[in-house]
Amino acid sequence: MTTALALTQGDPAGIGPEITLRAWLAREEHGLAPFFVIGDPEFLTRIAARLGLAVPLAAVTPETAAQAFTRALPVVRLPDGLTVTAEPGTPDPASAAGTLASIDEAVRLVRAGRAPALVTNPIAKHVLYEAGFRHPGHTEYLAALAAEPGATPPTPVMLLWSEELAVVPVTIHVALRRVPELLTADLVVETARIVERDMRARFGLGQPRLVLAGLNPHAGEAGTMGTEDRDVLAPAIERLRAEGIAITGPHPADTLFHARARAAYDVALAPTHDQALIPIKTLAFDEGVNVTLGLPFLRTSPDHGTAFDIAGKGLAKPDSLIAALKLAGRLTRAPEGVAA
Repeated sequence: MTTALALTQGDPAGIGPEITLRAWLAREEHGLAPFFVIGDPEFLTRIAARLGLAVPLAAVTPETAAQAFTRALPVVRLPDGLTVTAEPGTPDPASAAGTLASIDEAVRLVRAGRAPALVTNPIAKHVLYEAGFRHPGHTEYLAALAAEPGATPPTPVMLLWSEELAVVPVTIHVALRRVPELLTADLVVETARIVERDMRARFGLGQPRLVLAGLNPHAGEAGTMGTEDRDVLAPAIERLRAEGIAITGPHPADTLFHARARAAYDVALAPTHDQALIPIKTLAFDEGVNVTLGLPFLRTSPDHGTAFDIAGKGLAKPDSLIAALKLAGRLTRAPEGVAA
């Protein structure tokens, strides 16, 4: 039996509903694997009508979704009779229960083997915080759901992937002034181990080639422009190479992302968030995919947020969601070495 990917609804006041509808309309053009969305079919019907999108919906189970996919957008209803009353463009903490229930159900289904992978629509953390959400973010919540009761959650690692480039920020959503204190050799080693393992297991690379960007200009220039590259990053690379991991660096970040340099590696690790995200969003702004490594299941998502400012206006582009669905489909069929 062909199984379908599980797609969460995301924040219903954002662009998630629209890009979901548009992704289904583009299913044949892009050769998308079957997917179902966990949400409220009546709400999605209202959004489709508002936007003038001819998208029939079918209430399904995960097992019947693939069969329905060719003729209608399959929808698995939110658990516990939850419904959605959100207004596009108007964030509302009252929607938080449905947003979280969609994520919870998707993880439950994937962990039970009823869907091969999880694709998530964007959420807004500030909306969830107003409703009492206590996790740092979407990815950390998924890691908590992935853990057995009482066990320590796995360490999630954010990979931003495109056909042109794949990058991993070692530190993520922290102020730049805090990076030097957080950037330890242990963090670099743990991150690189997870990247190397999952690039083998999920992307089918026999020997992933990793590089590490320096923190300071010119990678510190022998300690004259900061000592972190010499005293933290270089020893971490030595430890990783001693384990047989193919990694080089630290390299000056300003020369690491041109076409000739990219041909020499599969994934670039960067000490800071913007060092990693600026190049991939420059090269693949609409096609970048967020892949969470380190989890016991495959999770991809669009590389953008809820875009409340354009929600409900018919302006949202589904490109990144389509790329996330395509990559999830490719990786769950068979690893093909698809890293950049």
